[in-house]
Amino acid sequence: MKKYGFIGAGRMATALAGGLVEAGLAGPEEILASDPNDAMRLAFAERIGPQSITSDNAEVARDAQIIILAVKPQVMPAVLEGLKVGSKPGPLFVSIAAGIPLAKLEAGLGKAARVVRVMPNTPSLVGRGASAYAAGKNVTPDDLQAVKSLLESVGIAFEVPEYLLDAVTGLSGSGPAFVYTMIEAMSDGGVLAGLPREIAHKLAAQTVLGSAEMVLATGQHPAELREAVTSPGGTTIAGLEALEQGGLRAAVLAAVKAAANRSRELGQA
Repeated sequence: MKKYGFIGAGRMATALAGGLVEAGLAGPEEILASDPNDAMRLAFAERIGPQSITSDNAEVARDAQIIILAVKPQVMPAVLEGLKVGSKPGPLFVSIAAGIPLAKLEAGLGKAARVVRVMPNTPSLVGRGASAYAAGKNVTPDDLQAVKSLLESVGIAFEVPEYLLDAVTGLSGSGPAFVYTMIEAMSDGGVLAGLPREIAHKLAAQTVLGSAEMVLATGQHPAELREAVTSPGGTTIAGLEALEQGGLRAAVLAAVKAAANRSRELGQA
């Protein structure tokens, strides 16, 4: 019997499966993924092993104890119909599909289905994910621990009520795009000041990486860390004044709010 099954073998599924193996939570022989796309199956097999792929969802459903639903929202209804458990306990289902609420997942799988909804983000691909998850009505404490372990194999994870997953989507789900924009802008600023593009790009990315690590490693509030590098009359306070005049703080707040609101709208569609 396979311990973990993936319906969909895309980049996020491959990252999660790789994290499971690297964390020692599952051996390659305990993982099976299905996908109709040959290229997706090949990429998954290259990471996990040739025994880990199939084109048959039913094979995954038959063998797995935990099934990760990693398909696009528009094909989810058909996938759920093929996995319906009815009145049987069945496996634990973990959905990483954006915008599909627990009620729809449970209705599609059957009233006895154990379902956890997850909002991961793309840095999971490099082991630096920031995820949140919400439990369905039939989920057990052991189920939640299994999901937490799965997500922590590629980053950090927090359990939240389902209504907060839209806020998570706005912050950590969409957040990488906001950070990439900041890195690009910082890099452009370095070029404007005279740096070669390649050096500016790497300095900007490493500065963001190091700053984030400082927040996590020290446990200090970002404002405290900012103050530590802001000397009276110095270069940093001059730059911060420019950021305030440009409305950076308000723009970031608005971006997170807009992304969260859009996630809420999509979930209601």
